[in-house]
Amino acid sequence: MDEEYSERSTDVAERGLRYTKDQFEQVLGQTEEYVRENPGRAVAYALIAGFILNRLPIMRIFSGLMRLVFLAFKPAILAYGATKLYQAAQGADE
Repeated sequence: MDEEYSERSTDVAERGLRYTKDQFEQVLGQTEEYVRENPGRAVAYALIAGFILNRLPIMRIFSGLMRLVFLAFKPAILAYGATKLYQAAQGADE
C-alpha cells in the first residue's frame, strides 16, 4: 500500500511540475510578445519596477522573515520529535 501511495504522489508531483513548467513557458511567451509589440512601454514598466524595488527595504524584509523562520524552527522540531516519539511508543505497544 505504501508503494501505491508513493507512486501516486510521485505521479501527482510530476504532473504538477509539468503543469507549472507549461504555465511558466506560456507566461514567458506572452511577455516576449508584449515586449515586441510595445518596446517603449515595456522599458518604462521595467524602469518603474526597478525604481520601486530599489526603494523597498528588501533586505530588511528578508532578514525579518529569516528571523521569524529561525524563531519558529525550534518549536517545529520539538513538535516533530514528540510526534515521532508518540508513534514509536504506539508501535511498541502493538
